Amino acid sequence: MDSINITGAKILFTIPVFGGIRITETQVNSWIVIFGIFILCLVLTRGMTARGVSKRQAAAEWIVEQVTKLVRENMGEEFVPWAPFICAILGLSGFSSLSALLGMYPPTADLNTIAGWSILVFSLITFYKIKTNGFLGYLKGYTEPIKIFTPFNILSELGTPISMTFRHFGNVVSGVVISTLVYAALASLSTLLLGWLPGLLGKIPFLQVGVPAVLSIYFDVFSSCMQAFIFAMLTMLYIGSAAKSE
Repeated sequence: MDSINITGAKILFTIPVFGGIRITETQVNSWIVIFGIFILCLVLTRGMTARGVSKRQAAAEWIVEQVTKLVRENMGEEFVPWAPFICAILGLSGFSSLSALLGMYPPTADLNTIAGWSILVFSLITFYKIKTNGFLGYLKGYTEPIKIFTPFNILSELGTPISMTFRHFGNVVSGVVISTLVYAALASLSTLLLGWLPGLLGKIPFLQVGVPAVLSIYFDVFSSCMQAFIFAMLTMLYIGSAAKSE
């Protein structure tokens, strides 16, 4: 129960098959987030009508319209069917990071989570490059503008999923680390300055009131939503550019 993997997520238990499958906080919390999004979708779309639109339906339609508009503006009209995929990225990333507000270990603080998303996006980028230019044309692209640039072009291509992964992962983890350090420091400072108070008053960490909440608003709310938006934007721009490359 106390073992930890290299990404920081606790290993909750092990299933004794195939040498032992480890189930971590990341996996459990990811399914909780997915289930939560599923329930939200059911609530927003329940009892939809053509007339007398409810507030729930209006909210659902607004989300669809905004994501569709975002995809159309950044990828083109032909990619409008991709709106559900982009909405899924926004929802999963945003709610995974916001789960920290509930005291959960955010799945986006696990390198495996973001790496998986980035590899998926990289696969789609490669697919559209091959679809647009043909397999030989795709390989030829690594030799442009001159053949000596081939190693650098390969490194640049591989750098796409790596940069997407560490940009998102780094911002989320840095927020978790900074908030934890500040929270612990305020507890120690409160004990140092106010520990002389009699009875229980000397044990209450008064300095932890307020400051952690402000940090949480930035790191857990603003930064989480911003990183979800950035990851979705990069996904749209990379795939859209790959589909139009020649």
